[in-house]
Amino acid sequence: MFKHLTSSVQIRFITILLLILSGRGSYASIIDTATNHATADTGKVATRIINRDFNNIYVQNLKPSFFGQELFQPVKTKLVGDINAHFVLFNTPTSRFFFDVSARIKVRLLAQYGEPVKSPSYMPSGNLYYRLNSDAYKPQFLQLSYTHHSNGIRGSTLLPDGSFNRDSGKFSTDFYSLNYTIGKRVDKTNTIDNHYSTIGVELHRGLFGNDAALGLPGHYGFVRVNGGYIYNIAKKYQDDIDPGKSSFKNWQRIQFDFTYIADKYNGYNAFNLKKRLNVSLKYYYQFPFMQNVSFIVGGGYRGQDDYNIYFEDSYAYVQFGIASGLNFLFHKN
Repeated sequence: MFKHLTSSVQIRFITILLLILSGRGSYASIIDTATNHATADTGKVATRIINRDFNNIYVQNLKPSFFGQELFQPVKTKLVGDINAHFVLFNTPTSRFFFDVSARIKVRLLAQYGEPVKSPSYMPSGNLYYRLNSDAYKPQFLQLSYTHHSNGIRGSTLLPDGSFNRDSGKFSTDFYSLNYTIGKRVDKTNTIDNHYSTIGVELHRGLFGNDAALGLPGHYGFVRVNGGYIYNIAKKYQDDIDPGKSSFKNWQRIQFDFTYIADKYNGYNAFNLKKRLNVSLKYYYQFPFMQNVSFIVGGGYRGQDDYNIYFEDSYAYVQFGIASGLNFLFHKN
C-alpha cells in the first residue's frame, strides 16, 4: 500500500500510526505535530529555493572577461585584455551567503617596437555576497570585497624630479568595497528581462597610511563612489535535438558603470569631473551558437586611468571585441 509514497511520507505515516496504536497521544495532537513538521520542512525547501535563485543572480552579476581593442588611448595599443577568472568557493542552497574569488588581470599590448606588455594590472579579489530579502523577482543583496591592485614591478615609483616612473615604477594599492544592489525580473513569453542597479563605496588602505606605493597619497583616488546598471535579456530557444524542449539563454545586455573619486587629490575641486569621473557604456550580443561568449562594443571616459601606474591619464575611448564569463551561462529550462 506504500509503494506509491515517497520514503519521507512513508516514515511520517508509520510514525503517526504507531503513536496512535501505542496510545501516546490523541489523534488531533499527533496530526498537529505531524503538520508542524511538514510546515517546517516546506519552509526549509522554500528557503533553499530562494537561496538557489539568488546564487544564480550573483553569477549573473560577476564581472566578465574582455578581449579586443580600445581606440583613442594616449598610449596606443594593438590589443587589450581584462581577464576575470572566477572561482566560486561557496555556493549552496542551504545558505544565503555566496563567496567568489576572482583572479583578475588587465593587459595592454602596446603599439611599440617589440609589442611589449608593460606593467600589467594584477587585481585578485575575494567577493562575499549576502541576500537581504526573499524575492528573486525583486532581489536585494550586498557585496563585500577586498582587492589588491599592483603591477608586479619593483622599480622606484617616483623619478628624481618627483614625477611618476611610468616605464618601470612600482604601483600598489589595496582596497575594500561595499556594494548594494537591487534588481527586478520580468518574465515574458519569449524573454526573461533582468534589471540590476548598484551603488557602493570603495576605500583604499592608503587612506590610513597603509599598503600604497610611495607617492600615491594625494595623487591617487583613495575614496570612490561606484555604481552601475545592467539590463540583461535572456531569449527563449528551442532545443536543437528535442524540438519539444526549450530554454532561455542570454541574448543581449546593456551595462553602464561609473566611478567618482570623492577624496582630495592634486588640488582638483569636487566638480572637476574630467579628473574625478570614470564612466562606461557597453552593449553585449550573444548568438544562439555561443555558450559563454558574446560580442561587445562600447565606450567611455576615464578621468583617472584604472591601469596601474598610468593613472594620471584622462581620455575618452571606444572599445570592441568579445566577452566571456560565467554570467553568460544563464539559462532556465
